[in-house]
Order: sequence, then structure tokens, then C-alpha cells
Amino acid sequence: MQRRQGTVEIFSTFIQFDIDKFNAWVTDAKLRRSIKTCLEKSDRQDSHSFWALYWYKVWENSAQDSQQDAPNYSFLAYSHLCAYLQEACYWAARKSALNSSGHSSISDFFQIAIAQVGKILKAFNPEQSSHLKSYAELSFERIIRDVLRVRREADICSDWSLLHKVSRRRLIKSLQNLGLNEENIANYVLAWECFGELYTSGNTEIRQRRKPDRTGWEAIAKLYNTQRLTRGLSSETVNSQTIEKWLTQSAQAIRNFLYPKFVSADTPLKDDGDASLLDILPGNVQNSLLAQMVEQEEADSFKSQQTQLNEVLNQAIAALDSKSQQLLQVYYSQQFTQTEIAKQLEIKQYKVSRLLSSIRKSLLKTLTQWSQNTLHISINSVVIDSINISLEEWLKFNYSQTEQV
Repeated sequence: MQRRQGTVEIFSTFIQFDIDKFNAWVTDAKLRRSIKTCLEKSDRQDSHSFWALYWYKVWENSAQDSQQDAPNYSFLAYSHLCAYLQEACYWAARKSALNSSGHSSISDFFQIAIAQVGKILKAFNPEQSSHLKSYAELSFERIIRDVLRVRREADICSDWSLLHKVSRRRLIKSLQNLGLNEENIANYVLAWECFGELYTSGNTEIRQRRKPDRTGWEAIAKLYNTQRLTRGLSSETVNSQTIEKWLTQSAQAIRNFLYPKFVSADTPLKDDGDASLLDILPGNVQNSLLAQMVEQEEADSFKSQQTQLNEVLNQAIAALDSKSQQLLQVYYSQQFTQTEIAKQLEIKQYKVSRLLSSIRKSLLKTLTQWSQNTLHISINSVVIDSINISLEEWLKFNYSQTEQV
């Protein structure tokens, strides 16, 4: 994949796939005008991390703002961040596709992960992690793993087994995603509840449950018609065929919900697609926030700690043997799989994971000691987990920068 270089491109372009391969970077004209306007007012032309944190702050502040223009400004920031995280999402998707035994493609995994940018931004804490891209790449990988786990479970289940396993919350979200109104959703949910109450078999594995027979469907319909009166539902009496139809549609809606569609940031918010977001944004908000960000980033104490952290980890890596250093290089910089790493380093594949784990433990110990001695942090399991995440982010970021040089 061709890497983007300039700040304008990084915050205004999106990946275009050709079937399952990277094809090109597509420019969003509105985002391009937006980032160019920002660069004209700042001397931070090439600080990608700065602008990522800047747009994160814009998104965070706008999400909490009740002013009329806040939703539009929040969407603009969100779109810039989606553009910024395209490469991180691509590499996470590629890694998952190479390590997956299923039929999903890189573009499939990419769409699964990029649709969750909002959740990643909500969970991101800039006080604990200064590199949004590295944090997001780890999050993308975790999101894909979680979706694959749920998909695998759904794929081996029949519709009726799936209806037994699904939660009420996921069922409702699936039906909402299908486009049903509240009244219809209430009917479908009640039918599902009656199905769950009557069609159970304690001696049968959930995955092996089969479609109810005619007697079963009639019993479910009878229970539904009884309970709909106590629920105050306005629907008329239904027969067993209608119940079967509703539950079949519910199962399909659940499966469809597991495959979210990616909506391009270029999609207009309103019917009037000609209006630019920049035309309706207040000018003073951007300037004041930009000044705050510059002042915050240039704090001497933060710079000093960041420099010390880099020195400590770079020294620790330099102290490793050449094989370990080469392993870190190919794993984090070149995005190699364990099979490719084993072939290049001429070692057994099972030793790759062991060696990586050993290196990470050594670096984690070094970083934990530095945090305790320099930052005066009390070490506990929660802090160690946080340091471990920060270490992984630092490694990804550090080696990605090394590759670009």
C-alpha cells in the first residue's frame, strides 16, 4: 500500500479498494479545504500527532457542546480522524486477514473496524497515551477479533439456536438496523420471548436445536396472542405462520447486524450536498482551541518526560541481541506475520511468539521501573496493564517512524 506523506493528504484522503486490494487514495474536497485552512494558521505543518490530538480535542469538545453548530463541527473532526486512521485500520485488517482461516477479505475486516472509530475515540485517553494511531491500531485488532468470535459462533448455529443465544439488547439493535418501527419491534421481541419460553430442550446442545414443528409453532402463536393483550400491543391475532416469519426475519437481521456497512465520510449530512461544512462553522472556536493545543503540547515538563521515555526504551532495545532487534524490526515495522518472520530469521515458527513475549516482558520491566522512579507512580496490576498498552503503542509508533525515514 502506498503510504501518505503530507499532512493535507493524511487528514483528507480515504482508502479505495479494488475487490480486496488497495487501489488508491481518494480525496474528500471538504476535508482538504478544512485542513489546509488550519495549516495556514499554524506553523505545525508536519506534526501529524499534533493534528491528530487537535482534531480529537475538537471532536471531544463538540460532542459535549450543546450549541447548534456543535454536531456539524463534531462530524468534521470525526471525519478528519477517520481519514487519519485509515492506514492503522488497513494494517490491522491485513494482519487479521492473513491470520484468519475464514473467507473474509482485507476490505471486509477494514469495514468492520473503521465503523467503530467512534467507540475508539470515546475510550481513548490522551493523558495515558499520546499516540492515537498506535492506540487505534491495537483497538482495531481487538474489534476484529471480537467480531470474528461472534461470527464464528453465529455461523455454526442454526437460526433457532442463534435466537436462543442472542440477547434482548442485540435483538432490538438488529431489528432497528433492519428499519422496523417501534411497534413492529415490540411484536417481534414478544414473539422471540414466547419462542424462548416454550421451545427449549435442556438435554439438547444449543447449537443443535432444530426448527420447531407444527405443534411447536402453534403453541408459540397461542402464547403470543395471550400475552400481547397484557402488553398493550395493538397488533391483531396472529397465526403460527406469521410467528415463524417474524422469527426467521429476526434471525436474518441478527446475522446482518454482525456485518456492519461502512459509511463514507463524504456522505452529506443533509439532502443539500453542495453546502460545505466549513461554511457553517464558527471561526473563533478553531483559533482558540488551536492556541490551547499548542500551549499544552509545548509544556516543558511533558517534552522532558517524553524525551526520557524515548531514551530509556531505545537504550533497552539497543541492549538486546541482534536477533531480538531484528525480530522487533520485522514485526512492528514491516507488518510481517509469524510465518514470514520465522522464514526470514530462520527460526521455528513457535519460537517467534515465545521470543516476542520474552522481549516485551523485558521492555515492560524496564518501563515500569522508569515510571516508578521518574514519575513516582505506585505500581499495581492496573498501572502495569496501562504501561503495557503504552509500550505496545510506543513500539508501533517508533518503528513506523523508523520505516518512513
